[in-house]
Amino acid sequence: MLCVKPYGMLCKIFVVPFYEMWDLPDIFVQTLWEGLVGGTLYSLIALGFVLVFKASGVFNFAQGIMVVFAALSLVGLHSLGVPAFLALILAAGIMFVLAYSVERVVLRPLVNQPDIILFMATFGLTYFLIGLGELIFGGDPKVMITKQLYIPTGALSFDFGGGRVELQKLDITAMVVASIMVAGLAVFFSKTRIGRALRAVADSHKAALSVGISLNQIWVIVWFAAGLVALVTGIMWGARSEVSFALEIIALKALPVLILGGFTSIPGAIVGGLIIGIGEKVGEIYWGPLLGGGIESWLAYMIALAFLLFRPQGLFGEKIIERV
Repeated sequence: MLCVKPYGMLCKIFVVPFYEMWDLPDIFVQTLWEGLVGGTLYSLIALGFVLVFKASGVFNFAQGIMVVFAALSLVGLHSLGVPAFLALILAAGIMFVLAYSVERVVLRPLVNQPDIILFMATFGLTYFLIGLGELIFGGDPKVMITKQLYIPTGALSFDFGGGRVELQKLDITAMVVASIMVAGLAVFFSKTRIGRALRAVADSHKAALSVGISLNQIWVIVWFAAGLVALVTGIMWGARSEVSFALEIIALKALPVLILGGFTSIPGAIVGGLIIGIGEKVGEIYWGPLLGGGIESWLAYMIALAFLLFRPQGLFGEKIIERV
């Protein structure tokens, strides 16, 4: 494909990569698969944020460190000789204790306070969990116990387009587990009485209290659910790399996912995660070399910025109309 002036650079950046996609279809399919897996895991991270936001109307900045803390709890318990599946149950119990403690110590005294105060409280919780995690588990990266949890490793491969495409069994497992959890939470929110109560609490704390909904119970339930999501997310991300405090940075990729999909929408978390996951992989492979490389670290935020300019409520978010 030849690029001619005066549009040579634009042609090189935007047109040539599309030809490269079809010239090497195996690379394109491999890139799409990796983006799909990454996007599914981003959606899983975003679900934790959506759960808390639905129940309190506040962005839970601590969700990222909850992912790390849950995974470290699992690995730490197993390192003490606890069998893997018992360690998994105990790690879930630790997340329940955390949820109960957050409700008692942080949320209950702040009922009906401005949202910014609750948001800042999650900042404090973040740094508390970082300090507690480093004190108990240390700062060194840990290896996820994939073999003990019977998480498959290795790869499946097949010929495609004159090349070979590899699908990691770990990635397939991650997608299946994430899809099941996403579907379960979607049903939970839309079909159960507790799910409807969560939406009522998000709309108005005072109105929810007036009809007999217990904020204390709802917040424990929703933070525990967010903790379980964090545990599953930590296992899957930790199995793909390592369990370390660096996972907290990965978890913040959920922010552009939420901007795209909407802060209160479970389907939005799914679609937003897939857009970000596939977009950053395709961008890095086909446009990265033309833009100096390393665009995967910032492309998601540029996509989110574009959405903020043209559709700030996200694809599935509700427009907020305030009377003045």
